[in-house]
Amino acid sequence: MIRLATPSDLPRIFAIRDSVHEAPLSDPSAVSAAEATRLIEDGALWVWQQADGLVTGFSAGDARDGSIWALLVAPGHAGKGIGRALLQAACDALRETGHRTARLRVAAGTRAERHYRAAGWTATATNDEGELVFTKPL
Repeated sequence: MIRLATPSDLPRIFAIRDSVHEAPLSDPSAVSAAEATRLIEDGALWVWQQADGLVTGFSAGDARDGSIWALLVAPGHAGKGIGRALLQAACDALRETGHRTARLRVAAGTRAERHYRAAGWTATATNDEGELVFTKPL
């Protein structure tokens, strides 16, 4: 199930962040404790919690700029619809804050790129780090 994250979820959120190997964050500090805490306080960080209580993914949308701040699913849990549901929760929250378009960035040639393309996102640019910038109307 999807629920809003709480401060007690932070250790698991960072364990998931640090366990992603296919497209690891070039700068893990981009998903920092301070920023995660701010998003929790803003009610903008979501987690997927299994029936046994284990958190297996998280997402957040940043209402300041309409971006998807993070969407990560723990290894071994991909392909179950967790990422799709978490992305929808983050996009819904951005829409509720008045954004008409969401944006995000991913490394080219990754499973994440294929996921976003399949979900209707459009690559609109490449940033200075070589990442693809995707947008999608909300």
